[in-house]
Amino acid sequence: MNGIVLAVGDRVRWDGRAWTLAALEDARARLLGEAGAIATVLLSHLLTDPGFQVVGGPPQVTVAPAGLLNTLPEQVRAQALAWERHVREVESGAAVPGGVPRAGYDPAVTTLAQREAAKAAELSAAGAAVSVTTVRRMRARYREQGVWGLVDRRTTRPASAVGRADQRVVEGVVAVLGRQRDRSTGTLTRLRDQVRWHLEEVHGPGVVAVPPASTFNRLVHALADGQGLLGSAAQRHSHGSRPAAPFRPTVALRPGEVVMMDSTPLDVMAVLADGVTGRPELTIALDVATRSVCAAVLRPAGTSTVDAAVLLAEMVAPMRMRPGWDAALALQRSAVPYQGLLSLDERLAGAAARPVIVPETVVVDQGKVFVSSSFLGACESLGVSLQPVPPANGPAKGAVERTFRSINHRFCQYVAGYTGSSAAERGRRVQDEARWTLPQLQELFDEWLVAGWHARKHSALRHPLLPHLPLSPIEMWGALVGIAGYVPLPLAWENHIELLPVRWQPVSDYGIRFNYRTYDSTVLNGHRRGRTSAGAAVQLEVHHNPYDPARIWVRLPGGFTEVPWIHATQVSMPFTDSTWRHILSTVPRTTDRDAHEVALARALDTLLRRAGAGTATRRERTIAARAAAAASLDLDRLVPVPADTATADGALEQRGEGPDAADGQRFQAPEDLADDGFDEGEDEEGCVSDSGPPRPSHVLNPYQEAQQWLH
Repeated sequence: MNGIVLAVGDRVRWDGRAWTLAALEDARARLLGEAGAIATVLLSHLLTDPGFQVVGGPPQVTVAPAGLLNTLPEQVRAQALAWERHVREVESGAAVPGGVPRAGYDPAVTTLAQREAAKAAELSAAGAAVSVTTVRRMRARYREQGVWGLVDRRTTRPASAVGRADQRVVEGVVAVLGRQRDRSTGTLTRLRDQVRWHLEEVHGPGVVAVPPASTFNRLVHALADGQGLLGSAAQRHSHGSRPAAPFRPTVALRPGEVVMMDSTPLDVMAVLADGVTGRPELTIALDVATRSVCAAVLRPAGTSTVDAAVLLAEMVAPMRMRPGWDAALALQRSAVPYQGLLSLDERLAGAAARPVIVPETVVVDQGKVFVSSSFLGACESLGVSLQPVPPANGPAKGAVERTFRSINHRFCQYVAGYTGSSAAERGRRVQDEARWTLPQLQELFDEWLVAGWHARKHSALRHPLLPHLPLSPIEMWGALVGIAGYVPLPLAWENHIELLPVRWQPVSDYGIRFNYRTYDSTVLNGHRRGRTSAGAAVQLEVHHNPYDPARIWVRLPGGFTEVPWIHATQVSMPFTDSTWRHILSTVPRTTDRDAHEVALARALDTLLRRAGAGTATRRERTIAARAAAAASLDLDRLVPVPADTATADGALEQRGEGPDAADGQRFQAPEDLADDGFDEGEDEEGCVSDSGPPRPSHVLNPYQEAQQWLH
């Protein structure tokens, strides 16, 4: 094979321009451009540049793809190697290096043309019918491509998946399949009709014929199999949501570096109240580095910014051991440096074996819950970076999606009332099998997380020094904590109020008004009808809990102060913001605002009482059942409110929830139905809300959470 030969005066192309080789000095070449430009280039750099070419010279030498020979059929490979021996014998006289030339091929007594003719005659006599021209062509190919140039090109042509199908039909099938990705699944018969209509529309009626049904079906499978264009609607949607290649997996090397958060309906029927059953919604936070489920919340319906924000707070707090749990589930019994961690964080005394992780980056989807201003503010308060994934892109948070499937396989299917992951897997009258209430189901799930998830070996978790040994999430956390360190992050009750949804409201003579509820207290007296230097109304920062609309927290110069709803005493049962909006949609306004607000409060109390007595409509019973379920879910977690907690006008005592109450405990409002789209109503002029009517979520009691986590 020939190499590149350069001589002074040669015309070359380099760097996208034409040059003349003016001189060769040692290992450098001096080039002269057409416009008088001069360049001095190292020969090693010049000759290896992909754009370098000698004008009018032989093609650049390339290394023969010898590895491709192994992919050829044995007969084709043997034929190419035989031609290599024939070409060598013609050019050098010997078929193998160092061999003795045969008669008629000795370069000392024969010319090259004579050897070519002799080889053609020899192969023709053997029955190959080879001409002198064929021998010369093989010699040329061998010089340019080596052995690969001697391979029969018919065997190296890529096979077409569609064979000899009309290209216009192929393009039509691809176009129609692309439009079918987001539609309901149909048959191949429908697809064939749609392709025929498409071809008539593009090329005219009768111009392009659609193949017969059997041929058409084979063509469709050849084009669509493995491309996510056939199968169920869920499979097509999942394939279409994949990001563009190449893929790069999410890598996390320390606890909290990447935490994925998501929600999904749990495949278990739970008993709510009065026999009403429903599938709760599970929201979890998964640490990628340790595969630990750092926090998990079960709710009757929907997830809101409160749930998402509370998950952040629960991640940084230890899980307490529950009565009746086996002592082996304690953190002290797990494979972690317990004494060292206890010296840094006294809250770990008596904690369960669930990792305590401070998140650095939280990966969420584009749901309204996770991109709301409340959740963004919660992340900012805790110093957490928020990373939303592209819309409808499940693979971007594949770790948490896979965890949901593991929860379904390892927990849900063993629980009474299991519904299956689809209607095709669901049994008959599954609701009759439901046995567990939401508090019981939450208790079971928490215990399973400690005993069944965090203690189970995970194939993706490997110790850096023992890569052959799989670890459990709690073991991986213990190993990484020893490297990355552990910094506790206790939260005061003010921090929990910061996690609640926020809105900005002016204070009028009547107090703070929004959504047909009035909140008032003497602590607001110095802030009523305030005006800025520009004449605009002064607005105060107000935090509200969608699961306890009977109170708000207002940021005043001395800190957060609780302000009650003026009609809270007229409602004897817990309610949520969704329950209130249901009342707004059913009670028409026939009088002034103050009288209408009283009528709404009485209607709310009547609805809750009627639902509890079993005389309400089905929707009202569902509202009450979900409210009771959400309230009961938190009863076992309530703690006494600190006696020194700041209140406005004894707001807690007025409702029987303060430190002087009979049971010394504060009752929390439950969860209810999701946002039904009802307008907020008549708000005070100039008010600003963060994200409109909130959706239901985890019940958050800042006093309770601070008391539980700090003590």
